[in-house]
Amino acid sequence: MTDPIRLSKRVIELTGCSRREAELYIEGGWVTVDGEVMEQPQFKVEGQVVALLPGATPDPLEPMTLLLNQPAGLSFEAAQQLLTLGSRWPEDRAEVRPLRSHFARLTTTLPLQPKASGLLVLTQDWRTLRKLNEDAAKLEQEYVVEVTGEMAPNGLERLKRGIKVKGEELPKVKVSWQNETHLRFALKNPRPGVIAAFCAAVGLHVVGMKRIRIGGVPMGKVPVGQWRYLPPGERF
Repeated sequence: MTDPIRLSKRVIELTGCSRREAELYIEGGWVTVDGEVMEQPQFKVEGQVVALLPGATPDPLEPMTLLLNQPAGLSFEAAQQLLTLGSRWPEDRAEVRPLRSHFARLTTTLPLQPKASGLLVLTQDWRTLRKLNEDAAKLEQEYVVEVTGEMAPNGLERLKRGIKVKGEELPKVKVSWQNETHLRFALKNPRPGVIAAFCAAVGLHVVGMKRIRIGGVPMGKVPVGQWRYLPPGERF
């Protein structure tokens, strides 16, 4: 019997690589233990079969950005719990090997409107986070809003021109009917509750709303509760 050793040490024995390269192989999802990918360099092994997958390279991991179709009413912590290897949208075309490490150290910005569902950005990439924060006032967010009630006369035109509610001036907004019960709003850096205020100002009650786009990045056909990667060619 031999004492358990760190997986990284076993990879060094197998390949003759450096300790850092061994860690990169493991963190990159290139190392299997008895046929199962293991991403923790500190994992202890004894007599298990340790192997490198074909095409393995000791490259540093790139920070990832994930786009979740969040159900309504979840906290950020609860939304993170939806991120698993199994909840990735099967039709995601991003050429990324999914790793458990992609779900670590995620942060978010541009929160959804209260009680809204839809596109939530979760990122490990400080460049993406800085872009979203610095350009928040420039990036258009698009919502589809289900409403009930009867819109006041010239309601759409009033919203497009800007409207005053209880002495507060609401900004101009791009708005149109998608169908008989749904409106589409496009607005920049909306404060919490402003869409509900727009609707109430023209006699409508919000039943539900969903964010479908931030800047040039749409939610697409990702089902509620699933996520996809932000590929390199897609820009906010």
